[in-house]
Amino acid sequence: MKGIGKITGVLVWVCLSLTAFAQPRVDVLRCELLTNPIGIDKTNPRLSWQIQADGRNVVQTAYHILVASSPEKLAQHIGDLWDSGKQISDNSISVFYDGKALKSDMEVFWKVKVSTNQGESDWSAPASWRVGLLYYKDWNRRWIGFDGYFDSDDKDAGYLSARYFRKEISLTKEVQQATAYIMGLGLYELYIDGKKIGDQVLAPGLTDYTKNVKYNVFDVTESLSGKEHALGVILGNGRYYAIRQEKPYKVKNFGFPKMQMQIRITYTDGSQQTIHTDDTWKGTTEGPILSNNEYDGEIYDARKELRGWATVGYDDGAWRKAEYVQEPGGNYEAQLNRNMKVMQDLKAVSIIAKGDGKYIIDYGQNFSGWVKMRVQGESGAKVTLRFAESLNEDGTLFRDNLRAAKATDVYVLKGQGVEEWEPRFTYHGFRYVEVEGYPGEALTDNFVGRLVYDEMETVGSFSSSNGLLNQIYTNAWWGIASNYKSIPVDCPQRNERQAWLGDRPISAYGENFMFDNANFYFKWLEDIRLSQKEDGAIPDVAPAFWRYYSDNMTWPGTYLIIADMLYQQTGDIRVLQNHYPAMKRWMQYMQARYMDDEGIITKDSYGDWCAPPATIEEGRGKSADKKYPNPLLSTAYYYHLLNMMARFSEHTENVQDRVAFEQAAEKMKIDFNKRFYHPGGYYGKNTLTENILAMYFGLVEDGNKEKLADRIVTIIENENNGHLSTGVVGTQWIMRTLTDIGRSDLAYKLATNTAYPSWGYMIEHGATTIWELWNGDTAHPRMNSQNHVMMLGDLIVWYYENLAGIKSEENGFQTIVMKPELIAGLDHVDARYESLYGEIVSNWTKHKSAFEWKIAIPENAKAVVYLPAKETSSITEGNKNLSAHKDIKILSADADRVKIAIGSGTYQFKTKL
Repeated sequence: MKGIGKITGVLVWVCLSLTAFAQPRVDVLRCELLTNPIGIDKTNPRLSWQIQADGRNVVQTAYHILVASSPEKLAQHIGDLWDSGKQISDNSISVFYDGKALKSDMEVFWKVKVSTNQGESDWSAPASWRVGLLYYKDWNRRWIGFDGYFDSDDKDAGYLSARYFRKEISLTKEVQQATAYIMGLGLYELYIDGKKIGDQVLAPGLTDYTKNVKYNVFDVTESLSGKEHALGVILGNGRYYAIRQEKPYKVKNFGFPKMQMQIRITYTDGSQQTIHTDDTWKGTTEGPILSNNEYDGEIYDARKELRGWATVGYDDGAWRKAEYVQEPGGNYEAQLNRNMKVMQDLKAVSIIAKGDGKYIIDYGQNFSGWVKMRVQGESGAKVTLRFAESLNEDGTLFRDNLRAAKATDVYVLKGQGVEEWEPRFTYHGFRYVEVEGYPGEALTDNFVGRLVYDEMETVGSFSSSNGLLNQIYTNAWWGIASNYKSIPVDCPQRNERQAWLGDRPISAYGENFMFDNANFYFKWLEDIRLSQKEDGAIPDVAPAFWRYYSDNMTWPGTYLIIADMLYQQTGDIRVLQNHYPAMKRWMQYMQARYMDDEGIITKDSYGDWCAPPATIEEGRGKSADKKYPNPLLSTAYYYHLLNMMARFSEHTENVQDRVAFEQAAEKMKIDFNKRFYHPGGYYGKNTLTENILAMYFGLVEDGNKEKLADRIVTIIENENNGHLSTGVVGTQWIMRTLTDIGRSDLAYKLATNTAYPSWGYMIEHGATTIWELWNGDTAHPRMNSQNHVMMLGDLIVWYYENLAGIKSEENGFQTIVMKPELIAGLDHVDARYESLYGEIVSNWTKHKSAFEWKIAIPENAKAVVYLPAKETSSITEGNKNLSAHKDIKILSADADRVKIAIGSGTYQFKTKL
């Protein structure tokens, strides 16, 4: 039997010689987790593919990769760059290119053939990647811009008008291939012949530009057909020209907007040409974008539009000659994480006239992005859009929690028929918009809300029989998406929007089940590494746009925790290899500066940040911006990270380090218990967070675990009346700790509470995302974002790993552990996750005396499954008794669970409870 299948992204046709077995297919062929990417500056990129089949237990046994310099050679099965030969391996997600040295701007073609336990495939259809610019000298020209203020700028307010640059070119030959490389800082839009190149927005990704600068790459071959062309670039401020400069000791300012670009052209006759930025370009600041600022918004005067400015023949006689300017200083790097994009449009649910020419628009959902407006009126008419997350009791905008951010867009009409406009270089966090000065009747169709976040797929889904759980999940999705802004910002609305490390340690773990965000977080780890001081200190915010190096464990510790998450979820060993030296240096720095003679890490900056006031009234009108440092937290984290570093040492073959880290952890456990354990069976001041950290991190002596578990339960059930009392630190670990001590029922109670403090309380009080504070409806607005993710903690991880039972055991889900928690009151869960191997499904339903469970395991993966059943004989799969299936291995059985091993495929289990 011959089986024909495909590889997603690039098609791979697989022909297998089989007997009575369903046809396997190979799906998804990727380089660096991207499909057919251009601009890869890795010299040994990671190659991955996916195998799919209708049958079961398909396992890869070998692979053969060919990499060629041309599609013709690849078609002839010539791997002139790399012929891996047949490699006996089950690795299909992390094979590193090991061929000839690659050259800048080189296109590379590859294909793969796999052998499985069911037969051998044919060669896949070709895939490709284009090498980026590998060396500094590949750019070989200078930066251009205008280093200074103009009459169009407002120096006192810190506002710059956008910079426009243009150049006309003449091509004498037919273009075969053209690739544009651009670094436009702070933000850019690239045009050829008046048409924008790409659908990205707010590009490129944010970095500390003195450390590294991201370049974007575009295939512009089709845009350069013909002889005469015009190139145009608009530069916005972004964070290059600092958003706020009144505190230069705090906020980094990098200078005025600037750019460097080149277009590499190969003609059909084989000759080549490169077009560079130089002083033959011309520029102006007299365009319609009068100011652009991430906090304050954009002011656009359509009367000043430069019609045809990026087309051939435009009269640029009044424009200035572009100036050569100083380079940013950072290394030039290809941006492997995708840019931001308009990912979804929202229609307003209502528009209410408020008098005085004002309207309030409600989108029914808190999100980040902007409004695309359609308007018609007289020249000079001004429409003002003000943004907010919620309303005051009188129906006006509540903007007190924006701090100093103006969050306002202004559009001045040119007065020529219907005009359509949206900003280019700003974004807002909002649900409501106040419109002032709109001519005519304001209709919902004239104000489209645009959701903007980093372009990435939603790879997970979760639904259950509990509507509140489902709504919390939906709120989490909107909050997470809203805060993806090339870095994981804390909030999208006020004058902050920084990537605080303390917000994301385990939240990022849960996010990975929802979004294809691996490259996003790979990039952020680099931001953290590059922000490290020579002595080892790591900041609280990275990139360090704010100079906060407070030295504590719980915030910078996120560096290690996310590296661990990425390794676990993707199997990419480079994340540990690349960051191990920096992580080790930070651990040594913290020990040298802050470990006392009794083995305690004495420095903590924030304590359990934003722990809820005891009652909603107790916190009314009060700011949550208070710090309660606690050496128990810093010491517990240091112990946890010592054990993590011991594992990292093993994975990276630093054997001596492993022994040292393990010995240090053993000593610290003793010292920790001497200092913080009380005979009453609790730690420190007996707070919920202190006890949870000791339990989850494994700091408790065996003989004391039961007493500590009782204390944790007593605090929640009795002292907190069935509620949590954790801040951002404790909430990262609470749900899994309760599950580990056998109280998943109590974790479920916390997840489904609607009284304060709880996630359900937020929803009961109108939240459509996740609040920054448990008491976000009554706290002082100074620090009270309505769209944060830090209080998600480990909730989403718990959804997937404990409620659905989908957890990676090793190598990015090649081995999966499936063990859902059965909790009274929860009768159904349906969760799906697109791992690198393929989709994993856990869809279970609990009846009074029976349990049904549909499981899907991707090819080249396997699972250890814990079936809830009293005895093996009561279990069926596909209406056949479990013992009748030769492809299912029974591993063990106890009073509650039957443990089995299964391979790839789809299964339908039924058990008696």
